[in-house]
Amino acid sequence: MQLMRRKKKVSANQDHHIEAFFKIVGEKEVLFEDVDMLSYNCDGFTIHQHSPKAVVFPKNTREVAALVKYCAQNDLPFLARGAGTGLSGGATPLNNEVIISLVKMKGLLSVDYENRKAVVQPGYVNLHLTNSISSKGYYYAPDPSSQYVCTIGGNVAENAGGAHCLKYGVTTNHILGLEVVMPNGDIISIGEDGVPDSPGYDLLGLLTGSEGTLGVVTEITVRILKNPEMKQTVLAYFDQVEDGSRAVSDIISAGIVPAALEMMDQTAIEGVEEGSFPVGHPRDIAALLLIEVDGIAAGIDEQIEEILAVCRNNHVKEVKVAEDDAERGRWWANRKTGFGAMGAISPDYLVQDGVIPRSRLPEVLEQINEISRKYELRIANIFHAGDGNLHPLILFDSRNPGETQKAVDAGSACLKACSDAGGSITGEHGVGIEKIEEMRFIFSDEEIEAQTRIREVFNPGNLLNQGKLFPMPGRCLEVKKAVQ
Repeated sequence: MQLMRRKKKVSANQDHHIEAFFKIVGEKEVLFEDVDMLSYNCDGFTIHQHSPKAVVFPKNTREVAALVKYCAQNDLPFLARGAGTGLSGGATPLNNEVIISLVKMKGLLSVDYENRKAVVQPGYVNLHLTNSISSKGYYYAPDPSSQYVCTIGGNVAENAGGAHCLKYGVTTNHILGLEVVMPNGDIISIGEDGVPDSPGYDLLGLLTGSEGTLGVVTEITVRILKNPEMKQTVLAYFDQVEDGSRAVSDIISAGIVPAALEMMDQTAIEGVEEGSFPVGHPRDIAALLLIEVDGIAAGIDEQIEEILAVCRNNHVKEVKVAEDDAERGRWWANRKTGFGAMGAISPDYLVQDGVIPRSRLPEVLEQINEISRKYELRIANIFHAGDGNLHPLILFDSRNPGETQKAVDAGSACLKACSDAGGSITGEHGVGIEKIEEMRFIFSDEEIEAQTRIREVFNPGNLLNQGKLFPMPGRCLEVKKAVQ
């Protein structure tokens, strides 16, 4: 009777497809009524929202392949989705897609401590891996701020980073193998033995960070690391952002490579102190640095002393070393709530994600301040200062007419400042739909065209996550040719 009630609410054509999905994954694993799919209208980039055709929950690679093959044969646009924590609209169903949700494929399939690798399904939560292997003295290095909920499959799609990517690299540096369902439903394995520098094209590198436009990842072999012998964390407060910025450059120039080197400005500090994990940061300081070094115990104390000296040489107001793991944990919990904590001081916020050379940090931050003044919107800055990955958070109120567009324009201006400084428009959040036109800041028309041709090799029908990552292929080239 429940199925009959559902049938009355969908079109005959859609009902035909829904019935096919029932046969592949089971009726309980399919959502297709609008009220059931509301939370799938967008990801963490909420400015644009669109309804999917259906949401299906496969439980294994075979079911994913059957779903993909059915969509390909019936000309149905589709996309894969993880936890929905992405911040650039990569999982937003622009074209009434069938969403293949991978959250029920959440197994830890194997752990090989001797060869330091693990195999997980794409719906496996990032932090769960570290928690599962920590008793053996191992961990998984990539640590996005959303690691307690984001999935490793989503991390692969976006090539996610995190606070500790300065020393340990982003997701692509920790992927050894992938099982992938191609857009026609074929299943392939790449680098499954985890052998470094395999001959042939670097398909692992190509697929990692491709934002779900080349295939659907269904199994991931990752590198796991042995816990370092020792960690020490420093917290430094500055009255001037410029002093904190110079301290960042001076620490790296001194030959120290911290595991993490994070910075927050005054507005960001206000947010985290109003949020769920306040730690007592002073509200009157201009910036703070959170610096962590790790490795073998011998030499850590010397690095800490050198970091303290650099901070003092740059007019630090106060600097201290965490007394124990509990204090260190509180500092990091406070930092990792940074994005969400903006909700405590603003009705809405837009997270941006640009990259600049470290040496250009003071001038780019001043440009961001000018953008804030121009658009009359507060901008909080939270960033991985060590590798120049900036996260300006534009605070706005969508209830005020025109203010959402002002926030979008201000975000674009921040990315232009990053690209003009010799940087990039994204360091870890991806392009999705949010930054699609900003790709023109860093790529020529010919370069964009070349990359879309690569996509066509893997995804010739452009049914998989269409409308993401690249501007309309050839549009600028066609205009240029017409003018010539």
